[in-house]
Amino acid sequence: MEEDAFYEHFRFVADSGQSLLRVDKFLVDRIEHVSRNRIQLAAGAGCILANGKPVKSGYKVKPDDVVTVVMDHPRRELEIIPENIPLRIVYEDGDVMVIDKPPGLVVHPGHGNYTGTMLNAIAWYMQEMRGISAFVEMTEQDPRLGLVHRIDKDTSGLLVVAKNPESKTHLSLQFFRKTTLRKYLALVWGNVKADEGRIEGNIGRNPKDKMLMMVFTDGAGGRNAVTRYRVLERFGYVTLIECQLETGRTHQIRVHLKHIGHTLFNDERYGGHEILKGNHTAKYKQFIQNCFEICPRQALHAQTLGFVHPKTGKEMFFESSLPEDMERLIGKFKSLTGIL
Repeated sequence: MEEDAFYEHFRFVADSGQSLLRVDKFLVDRIEHVSRNRIQLAAGAGCILANGKPVKSGYKVKPDDVVTVVMDHPRRELEIIPENIPLRIVYEDGDVMVIDKPPGLVVHPGHGNYTGTMLNAIAWYMQEMRGISAFVEMTEQDPRLGLVHRIDKDTSGLLVVAKNPESKTHLSLQFFRKTTLRKYLALVWGNVKADEGRIEGNIGRNPKDKMLMMVFTDGAGGRNAVTRYRVLERFGYVTLIECQLETGRTHQIRVHLKHIGHTLFNDERYGGHEILKGNHTAKYKQFIQNCFEICPRQALHAQTLGFVHPKTGKEMFFESSLPEDMERLIGKFKSLTGIL
């Protein structure tokens, strides 16, 4: 995906001989490393369904019931060390925090990026705000410190972070049900002819290169993914578009746009760092090289984020201005006609 949500989805079918049993006990017996309290929180947020309908933790499971549950991941992968890294917080209350991430900042520690991430920065911020003892308690409850989704290192823009388990459960359910609003601005190679469109294609790991994702055109592999787009401005050799995610798969926008022949500008992993459109005169090559230097990453920005507040039920919408590198890049292409 361009974004990945940090939740798990479980589905169980009760045996035909199942005796009546509370659903929280039913699930605790079947899901590893999960507490009854977390199950009850999920039920309170409407995240547990029996035969397609939300149920409370006291619901009695009957023979042949189909029970499903959505919860944030319980596993602890890495110890998060607080680091004093500046955060641009555009909104915060007792339940949620919206952060405008700069390009170049990894969201979550992983192989090759164990420190210097946004999560390390959040850990520092939470420790400063709540004190060490409260911070330690929070990390024990949730090692990911409220993350429910992420964006790529070199993508800029908005993310929402939950500040307590109840809020995380509610937000995770919204991402799972695809009710959040996520729009991106992207500069892509080529003249996108249709004013708007819909890209649908299963996305999964490329079997020849595990660092890359790909579209499985036969639908036999990967997971369903849908991206909508509309053209904002055309510059001849590149086009500025707005993308709206209906799903959230790893590198989704990057892979879907490459699939339709409009790779993100300067997306090195997917070939956008080559001259894919235009002539190959020395003057044009120099112009594009200057553009690569102005915006030394894929030209993708998470501009709009909308969700329902987990406590108040109010719809909330946030907008992020284009970062300086993309602003300058677009300005450069606006002047292209006059230069060449």
